[in-house]
Amino acid sequence: MESDYDELDRRLVHALQIDGRAPFSTLAAVLGVSDRTVARRYARLRSSGAVRVLGGVDPVALGAELWLLRVRCAPSAAVAVAEALARRPDTSWVSLTSGGTEITCTVRAETEADSEALLLARLPRTPRVEGVSAHSVLHTFYGGPDSLIAKLGPLPSAAVAALRPAPPPHGPSPDRPPQPEEPPQPEAPPQPPGPVRLDDGDRRLLAALGTDGRAGFEELAAVTGWSPTTVRRRMAELRQRGLLYLDIDCDPRLLGVGTRTLLWVSVAPPYLEEAGRALAGHPEVAFACATTGRTNLYATVVCADQRALYRYLTTRIAALPAVTHVETAPSIRTVKQAANRG
Repeated sequence: MESDYDELDRRLVHALQIDGRAPFSTLAAVLGVSDRTVARRYARLRSSGAVRVLGGVDPVALGAELWLLRVRCAPSAAVAVAEALARRPDTSWVSLTSGGTEITCTVRAETEADSEALLLARLPRTPRVEGVSAHSVLHTFYGGPDSLIAKLGPLPSAAVAALRPAPPPHGPSPDRPPQPEEPPQPEAPPQPPGPVRLDDGDRRLLAALGTDGRAGFEELAAVTGWSPTTVRRRMAELRQRGLLYLDIDCDPRLLGVGTRTLLWVSVAPPYLEEAGRALAGHPEVAFACATTGRTNLYATVVCADQRALYRYLTTRIAALPAVTHVETAPSIRTVKQAANRG
């Protein structure tokens, strides 16, 4: 697949996947180029929409539920319904599949009322929606903080180790002294067990990071009404609790991959864990989880072309234990990726 991207672009994207808020000086040192070169490349990729660093929210840490929705529509209404779903702050990965008559998306529901409002009231009553099936995500094998970029990125293991941020609660690692742009973070206080509780300031912070994960502390302070020190400390706390992570939206051509295909797989229950772990290790798999519904395993796979998808289905998928059914649904258009999830 031809593109205008080069090896430095791909290495930069891989570096940002490891630490989306790494200073340009740190990225430059690992990539072996100047700070100015890194800043210029990032600005070009971001302004063209090829790359965005975003703050992601783990629904498990929030005590929320993640749902996979399959919405069947009349062909004339599918695009409008998909765009309406994409505008919701609780959705991600809104795609048109099945020849444009089905929409698949993920929805984060923080309360039972959220689930009921969307699944039982709003969607079924939307004109031209012909049916909705909802699949609760029971366990994620790969996804969230784990990214396909981590599997396909070109950086060697030594560079990955140099970029990987230290655990946030104890400040910078002694092997990685603070950079000038990254002063030491105050130690986060012990956190109570159970789901993270968010206040209005937290939600404003997560919403801002969901748009730009590299937003500066001064900018985030203006959005939240907190001081930059408070913003820094709260970000460290949310990352420590596993609620906040940094994600990358990027043009698939940067990695030389093709379109996404959604797989709905049935596996005999005794082999579900084994099959899910095997899926997570496949280089083609961007997301894999166990779900409720007629099938019990879901995966998003990315292959270079239809021949590569055929090889994947007839080799790796065929080798999974106790598979009884596989449904494939190529994504013909991605309306929304991973943006604005705070």
